[in-house]
Amino acid sequence: MVSKQVQKRDPVYKKLQSLRSISNSPAHSKSSIILDAVTYIQELKRKVEEMNQEIVAARAQVSTPAQNPFPMQLKVEPREEDQAGFQIKMFTEKSCSGLLVFVLEAFEELGLDVLQARVSCSNNFLLEAVATINNDDQNGDDHNKDAEVVRKAMLQAIQSWSEVSQ
Repeated sequence: MVSKQVQKRDPVYKKLQSLRSISNSPAHSKSSIILDAVTYIQELKRKVEEMNQEIVAARAQVSTPAQNPFPMQLKVEPREEDQAGFQIKMFTEKSCSGLLVFVLEAFEELGLDVLQARVSCSNNFLLEAVATINNDDQNGDDHNKDAEVVRKAMLQAIQSWSEVSQ
């Protein structure tokens, strides 16, 4: 006959072994297994928080439907060759008749000169441009422009175009 104490110990032992297995603990004592499990849980919580922050950051980078009523991929990066230039990429699967005019006007307002560009406006809209800051810019703050300023100007151009085209 099995004693009541052994019957109580057996489920606890199985749960500790399960906890040991899940937390990848090499420990054998109860307290060490529990401490390893606590550490493992804290690590998992930290990873979840990091992932949540990444999701929030990714959502913040994607424009909201009020700003951009159709899916548009927009990427603005500083040029590696020089500090006063940008590489701009815009793409949407939808044809956007007239959007190029708004984008070029935004370039002009920012004082950017387009060095090289590839544009397709037939079945979709694709713009890949290399632009530098115009040295003849009268604002005097031409070197203070960064990629985020250019990105916001492109989003504003898209917004202005969508208001006119609707």
